[in-house]
Amino acid sequence: MTHAPVPTFGDLAIEVRSKNAGPFWVTLELFMRDADGYALAADPSIVDEETIASLYGIRADHVRIFRIPSLNVVKVSYPRPVSQGSLRDRDIHAGQHHVPLASLAARPRRPAR
Repeated sequence: MTHAPVPTFGDLAIEVRSKNAGPFWVTLELFMRDADGYALAADPSIVDEETIASLYGIRADHVRIFRIPSLNVVKVSYPRPVSQGSLRDRDIHAGQHHVPLASLAARPRRPAR
């Protein structure tokens, strides 16, 4: 029996992007195509602080998630691993930070809280 592959947020979104939110924070944005996709992105059993922390190697209590149903958008912010423009900053515009989130399977992994 063959199972269909589970779509990722990159498959379901109009756009998944990341950008600076000042010199010390990164913001990720999931712009979903429709209400069904938004329902998955906004589902705390899929995208929550612990999941983001695991994807980005950060502390869950540092993650901020903003769900905006009127726009079908979920925004996630977390502290940059190093400050923008510092010696060890390898992505000054935070333009590549979206890739782990875009690659995340869009299915619940555990019951909702």
